[in-house]
Amino acid sequence: MTDIPKNTSGKKLGLVIDLDICVGCHACAVNCKEWNTSGHSAPLPDNDPFGANVDGVWFNRVHTFECGEGTDSRTVHFPRSCLHCEQPACVEVCPTGASYKRAEDGIVLVNEDICIGCKLCSWACPYGAREYDGDSGVMKKCTLCIDRIYNENLEETDRVPACVSTCPANARHFGDLGDPNSEVSRMVEERQGYDLMPELHYQPVNKYLPPKPKSADYESKRPKRLTPVTARTENEEAGGLFRWIDQILTR
Repeated sequence: MTDIPKNTSGKKLGLVIDLDICVGCHACAVNCKEWNTSGHSAPLPDNDPFGANVDGVWFNRVHTFECGEGTDSRTVHFPRSCLHCEQPACVEVCPTGASYKRAEDGIVLVNEDICIGCKLCSWACPYGAREYDGDSGVMKKCTLCIDRIYNENLEETDRVPACVSTCPANARHFGDLGDPNSEVSRMVEERQGYDLMPELHYQPVNKYLPPKPKSADYESKRPKRLTPVTARTENEEAGGLFRWIDQILTR
């Protein structure tokens, strides 16, 4: 089995995802797929993409849930990818050392050259973040776009994961969560960001920001529903558009 190295720099690169403003558009998943299918983890196959059993390798997946009841109900879109845990079970169970955690920045990666496709890591990961590439016979996963974030040929503003760069709602943020003064760390502190399933003690680096509670005057600010157009009775005279249509049709 594989040992987890001690972090030598204190750097913990990861994502902060704001569940309050994620609109579930799947742009993160699509841009991640587009970048990685021609980059570090290429190729990312699609199986029967236009058929009844669509499947394939996706590093980002977005789930949608209806939460609460009555006036407290809301739709929550929940993006899911590798959380780059500090104590990753997927690394510890790997029999070849193919699954490993980088000491310098905490990113969890897979060395495809020595991966035997045994799927032990996918069984060990409680977040479902591992993807098996049946074409190559190896496991693949989110790399935090390591070929982007350290690419000096890109503008500094573009050195972020593909999912972050494309989010239209600015719901995804990237940075060093090991630095308490970083923008992402301050965001987590201010919004009381949380770990996914902390009771498992895997210590995910990625954090989620919870949806904000509805304001007390939420109902009064909601747009009023439009009055449905009903069919007129024989004694009612049509007005507006309907009157004009009646005039045209009765000529």
